[in-house]
Amino acid sequence: MTLDVYKIDGKTSGEKVELADSIFAIEPNDHAIYLSVKAYLANQRQGTHKSKERAEVRGGGRKPWKQKGRGGARAGTTRSPLWVGGGTIFGPRPRDYRQDIPKKLKRLARKSAFSYKVKDQQLIVVEDFSLDTHKTKDFNKILESLKIGGKKVLLLTSNFNDVIYKSGRNLPKVKVLEANKVSTYDILNNQMLVLQKSALKVIEDTFSKIGEVVN
Repeated sequence: MTLDVYKIDGKTSGEKVELADSIFAIEPNDHAIYLSVKAYLANQRQGTHKSKERAEVRGGGRKPWKQKGRGGARAGTTRSPLWVGGGTIFGPRPRDYRQDIPKKLKRLARKSAFSYKVKDQQLIVVEDFSLDTHKTKDFNKILESLKIGGKKVLLLTSNFNDVIYKSGRNLPKVKVLEANKVSTYDILNNQMLVLQKSALKVIEDTFSKIGEVVN
């Protein structure tokens, strides 16, 4: 499959790139995507939630009133879970939410996500570019030229570019990532995936290094 390469002014450069069918044109596996995204979201959780149970709440050592004679319910402590200020019944405890999935499944999920983007015509390849200064308006101008301004966009670069990263981070719907660090969730969690031309090579090399055959 071939795609046109666009310039940052929104016009086609006249060049075309060949997308590897083994990455961008497979039959997407929805279950692999589901497991990968579920694991990714679980791994973002800190798991530091905590509430005090009855034994951990300060106070309540004295019986609030005598056992019999006042016509009310019996009470042995003011820190009962039934009282305001009491401990929590079966409250949350710190825990690790991490989920691990097989590497082959992760790779299948990422390839499925890339294939969905191509299938849904939500992938654009642009020439490699950089910016002279950290200006959000210059970055936004590029998006407007590509007719994707205002959309949720993920830009993949071949390596870390400080100027591009800082120019795009103030746009609430824009995310800039290195191509070899992108996850299935990142690929799908946008309306338009923009690849710098050199990022394609990085993606293909990433899969070839881990034993994948790239056409």
